[in-house]
Amino acid sequence: MTPPARRGHPGAAPVAVLGAGPSGLATAAMLRRTGIPVVVLERADRVGASWARHYDHLRLHTPRGASRLPGLPLPRRSGPWVSREEFVRYLERYREYHGLDVRTGVTAHRIEPAPAVPGARWRVRTSDGPLVARAVVVATGRCRSAYLPEWPGREGFTGTLLHTADYRGPRPFKGSSVLVVGAGNSGTEIASVLAREGARRTWLAVRTPPTILPRSSSRWHAAGRLTELLPPSWNDRPALFVQRLTVPDLSAFGVPPAPTGPFTRHAREEVTPVLDHGFVAAVRSGAVRPVAAVAGFDGPRVELADGGRLTADVVIAATGYRPCLEGLVAGLDVLDAAGYPRVRGSRTCATAPLLYFAGFTNPLGGALRQVCVEARGIARSIAARTGRPSARRWRVDMS
Repeated sequence: MTPPARRGHPGAAPVAVLGAGPSGLATAAMLRRTGIPVVVLERADRVGASWARHYDHLRLHTPRGASRLPGLPLPRRSGPWVSREEFVRYLERYREYHGLDVRTGVTAHRIEPAPAVPGARWRVRTSDGPLVARAVVVATGRCRSAYLPEWPGREGFTGTLLHTADYRGPRPFKGSSVLVVGAGNSGTEIASVLAREGARRTWLAVRTPPTILPRSSSRWHAAGRLTELLPPSWNDRPALFVQRLTVPDLSAFGVPPAPTGPFTRHAREEVTPVLDHGFVAAVRSGAVRPVAAVAGFDGPRVELADGGRLTADVVIAATGYRPCLEGLVAGLDVLDAAGYPRVRGSRTCATAPLLYFAGFTNPLGGALRQVCVEARGIARSIAARTGRPSARRWRVDMS
């Protein structure tokens, strides 16, 4: 059953949404509810392609209720912590349910003004030709391109070096010595699974000690949502108290306490706490051995920041991603020094009206929950600025 949608004007320039991940699909669905024509361009051959490429044992780090997109709940059979496979199927159902016009295999190369086209603000240069649009929503997200540090000697490493973007599961590494680099959610989970599934030896390189919290409850996510407007220092004390009660001290095993509270660290660096997937038990049992950060490579050896060395068959870099937007928005003055959008969500830069960025934040309450907030806000903003019905008039349709 397809939800009700207002009919758009056949001759009107559409809104172009770039990216068919959660942010792009949710924003397109909310725009379609307003009657504004919308086209989603996706460079891969399917919706949710980046999620489909994640490792097989991934489960969402937010509970089911906080991971749904607007207009369609996740099925109860998905369980409290939704698997990668189930979430990819959900994104495909979401596209069908909302009747979205998603054009796969189309790469957006550049966004530029279209001053000579009536009713259109932008022209998007794509691999399928130019597309004029009344507004553009860039929803390619924070994780568009895998980031691999330029470690000295990296090219001469004689073992196997790969990013988590190319890691699918533990089976190929059974019997191998594996170093996982990065103590975030992905790195700690992958290290724990490798140790449990038969890696001969598993190390975890820790640059900054993580804040670790139990995964057994969704209360942490609810607390993050309810207290996100309070000063970070107010929230750090109860969060650290909960951590001390529920997570053993790992200092003796090479993982000292985080230098700041989780809310303060998130405010400064947008780093979220690590939810324990068995990592604490693996460290305490010796199955995963924390070591210092990677400083470089020397043939078969990995050099560590504390002067130590180890020999690993495989190095898996859980070193994050970059948005890589510079070419797409060249000359528009919308990015900060780190390459992230200066203005995100329902606001736009004065230099680039009707150009929006969705999916570039990582709030403590959950990135997928933020997708819903941004999708609704962007749809309301575009509707208001292009003469469509007011937000009050169609708010009820966006549940």
